[in-house]
Amino acid sequence: MVIQKPEPRELTRAELAAMKKLARDLCANFDHEYGCLLLDAECYMMYGVAYTCSALCKYFRNAVLPTDPVLEDILNGRTPPATTKCAACGDPFPVNGKQAYCSDACRLKSQRGQQREHMRKKRDKC
Repeated sequence: MVIQKPEPRELTRAELAAMKKLARDLCANFDHEYGCLLLDAECYMMYGVAYTCSALCKYFRNAVLPTDPVLEDILNGRTPPATTKCAACGDPFPVNGKQAYCSDACRLKSQRGQQREHMRKKRDKC
C-alpha cells in the first residue's frame, strides 16, 4: 500500500494552532525548556518553520497526529467526516444518525439534569 503525500500548501491559522497544541501536549520528543529532543534544537513544529503540510515532523505525523482524526484528515488532503456538537459537553463528534451526545456519559449527565429539572417543577406545583 502506497501512502500518497498531500500537495504542499500553506496551513491556516487554526490548523497551525491545533497542530502546536497537539505537539505541546502529546509529543514525547518535545520539551518546553529544550525544544525537540530528537533534533537537539528548537522544535520546528512549534516555532513557525512548518507552515506547509509536507514539512511535518515524521514522528508527529505517525504518532501524534492520529490522536486528532479530523486534523489528520485535513492535513492529509482528505475531507473530514461531518461533525456535530455534543448537546451536553459541546465537543465535536462524527455524525451518526440522530445521535445528540458524544458518549453514554454525556447522555446520562443530560438525562440526570432533565430529571432534576422535572422533579423541581413537580415540587413547585405542590
